[in-house]
Amino acid sequence: MTMSSIGLPALNGFIGEFLILQGVFVASKVWAAFAASGVVLGAAYMLYLYQRTMFGKVENPKNEHLLDLSHREFATFAPLLILAVWMGLYPAPLPWLDKREAQRQAAISIAASAAAARADLAALDFSGGDAWWLPPGRRDRPWLVAERAGEAPFDAPEDTIARSLRWLEQRRTDMPGGTFLFVLSDFLVALPADAWLGAAGHGWDLVPVVIQDPVWERSWPDIAGVAVPVADPRTGRVELVRLSRRQATRRRRENVERFAALIAELESVGLRPVELTASDPASVDEAFLAWAEERRRGKWAR
Repeated sequence: MTMSSIGLPALNGFIGEFLILQGVFVASKVWAAFAASGVVLGAAYMLYLYQRTMFGKVENPKNEHLLDLSHREFATFAPLLILAVWMGLYPAPLPWLDKREAQRQAAISIAASAAAARADLAALDFSGGDAWWLPPGRRDRPWLVAERAGEAPFDAPEDTIARSLRWLEQRRTDMPGGTFLFVLSDFLVALPADAWLGAAGHGWDLVPVVIQDPVWERSWPDIAGVAVPVADPRTGRVELVRLSRRQATRRRRENVERFAALIAELESVGLRPVELTASDPASVDEAFLAWAEERRRGKWAR
């Protein structure tokens, strides 16, 4: 455990120490030099302490006959060693939503519901900028939708929703009135209310599925002065970004206001969104079940 305490790579203490030094380096190279020297001095102290306590001379005769670890003590200590290595090699993921996986799980959930209801299923996306259309049908549709959701490039243009609604308007023979139309998006680019009203005018039952990170898109954590790795969605390039306290506060306010405006706009045109904030199958199914229950209660209330 001494090696873990000094931040030896592949042990649990390393990842935290590395991220701290990385953030300090972005903020100030001078303070990073002081921090690095503290790491070196701390490691020297811990190794010196370990050498004196474990490998030093036995000066007290009473300690000459002390036994090594018993089986019970080893069984108690072994899980700590295993966890130290496990946490060093497989640290917990950073706290943000995997949108691709959330979208895939949502598509799987919708496809499974359609199959259970013996309903036709269709799919449309604009990955890569071109329309990919799976006509309505039942045979192999759930499998094809799930496969597409997992393999399609995650690079659709910002106006994908508007494009999709216009594209579907030209194929109303495949989309009769009463069709459920699930719209999966993070909705970070606002869609005009008249676009929703125009689609609803065709008799479609619109269901926005809002896939937004609850920490980084619907709010913003208090990470003033901390360097955070941020990836450019277009290029995939990762850069360290550090915000001041004022910038972090402004970003939180803007995100909260944007999400509140989105929900208010959807509700103003009579739409009840499904809100996805996690990507695991259980959380996705729970969000759809909560939406269905709210929809059922709203129907009976009317």
